[in-house]
Amino acid sequence: MSKVQLLFVPFSVPISFFYRVRYKVTMGTSSSSYAPKTVYLDVDGKMQKVIFSRYCSPCDIRELLCSSSNIARNTAIRLVDSEGALVSIDPTMPTNTPNSQYKVMPQSTGQVGDKEDMFQNVLSQVAEQFSRAFRINELKTEVTNRLVMLEKRVELEGLKMVEIEKCKNDLRKLRDEMTSKGGGRVTCGCKYSFTEDGKKLSPRRDVPNYPKYTLSQETIEALKKPTFDVWHWEHNEMLSCLEYMYHDLGLVKEFNMNPITLKRWLLGIQENYRNNPFHNFRHCFCVSQMMYGMIHLCNLQERLSMTDMCILMTAAVCHDLDHPGYNNTYQINAHTELAVRYNDISPLENHHCAVAFQIISMPECNIFANIETEAFKHLRQAIITLILATDMARHGEILDSFKQNVDNFDFTNHKHVTCLKLVLIKCCDISNEVRPTEVAEPWLDCLLEEYFMQSDREKSEGLPVAPFMDRDKVTKPTAQIGFIKFVLIPMFETVMKLFPQIEEIMVQPLRDSRDHYEELKQIDDAMTEAQKKKTESKSLGGEKK
Repeated sequence: MSKVQLLFVPFSVPISFFYRVRYKVTMGTSSSSYAPKTVYLDVDGKMQKVIFSRYCSPCDIRELLCSSSNIARNTAIRLVDSEGALVSIDPTMPTNTPNSQYKVMPQSTGQVGDKEDMFQNVLSQVAEQFSRAFRINELKTEVTNRLVMLEKRVELEGLKMVEIEKCKNDLRKLRDEMTSKGGGRVTCGCKYSFTEDGKKLSPRRDVPNYPKYTLSQETIEALKKPTFDVWHWEHNEMLSCLEYMYHDLGLVKEFNMNPITLKRWLLGIQENYRNNPFHNFRHCFCVSQMMYGMIHLCNLQERLSMTDMCILMTAAVCHDLDHPGYNNTYQINAHTELAVRYNDISPLENHHCAVAFQIISMPECNIFANIETEAFKHLRQAIITLILATDMARHGEILDSFKQNVDNFDFTNHKHVTCLKLVLIKCCDISNEVRPTEVAEPWLDCLLEEYFMQSDREKSEGLPVAPFMDRDKVTKPTAQIGFIKFVLIPMFETVMKLFPQIEEIMVQPLRDSRDHYEELKQIDDAMTEAQKKKTESKSLGGEKK
């Protein structure tokens, strides 16, 4: 019996993997969740042991199985267990033992044989008899002719749309020319231009290039929990997860969404998040997944309407669209284009709303194309209200309003439900510390990196710098302790009054995180004090000499 161990680690390991490795070395702990997986194969009667990383893609695992079974690469294969049942080939596949070996089998395409030939002959005879009885050829000709006519009409309508778009572009150019020639409009010399990236609102990829992922049952269950590890997934996989959430919550059916339009809309959303260290598409997915998890955890499907579900999910997906990586304080102090446009009132949040509905305004991305005008107006206003609530300058106002209603909360009261939705999107937006430490800590590193970029720019431009953003003053413990104690825990404990089931899964991890950072601060303070005493003793020794 040969025993060959194969270990495969893909080149596309996410950067968060190295965060976790660093964290585990520092803390001196290990976790089975990062151990490689092992499966045992039966190859020509001999056992072969195969080891692969949990970060491998299904494609990588297929290639590894082909290689270990002496099967040519790119061969279509299937994996069966000792009882002949099919086993899914992906990182979540169940492990086995040497006594229950899997078998890799190529999928044969040439097993038709005589029976299929005979079956085809019978089918041909039946088809011929049906054709005679029901005049199928005549109907076929008629249908073909009608299809040709419809195709011509579609082509003509398409040409009309092209002409309309051309006219619109000509009008825009004419308007720009008139403005540049002094049409009475004042040009604002902004320090930061939000069009400098040349970003397009329409998705650059069409739907056929959007890979279809089949989510395993393990992934589907994990998606419903706040402990979900968002670092394991590539962009296409996150898009598939978001698509699944809309289907699973019944939103596609309820609002008569075209599934292809949903895909295009999600592509448009993803491509209009910038590659910032923190405010990027992964953050969008993180917030949306937490919202989906809270909907399940708090049984909101039984308490809120389908319209409310749609508002919560869509606001979460769109809440940080085209974020430039510099917060509202910078926008206002630097008098940027957005601050001037929105009169210093939540400039970023207003911009996120505008970009969200610019994307929806495109016919190919309009997921609400099949609902009534009044229903769309209600959805639009509610989504805007939720996105504007993510401005942390309004945190105290929104939480106080919810506190007034929580003790006598009424799910039939529109005002109470609106307050709840505002607090829910705020919880999801700043919920990283609810997740396990190995998931949350990389987010803190990303946030500090974005803060430091802003403070460096503020220093170079002579603008005020917030202490919690200054790389010369802030540490991880000082950045988190106050935020967790005075923002996160009070808000989540208020929500816990209405939904007690979140205490163990969401509130307790926040308390543990607070204790963790307070311990780190004590260690930092002790080391600083020891260094100070050491320096003083050296200084005194030098004076005595």
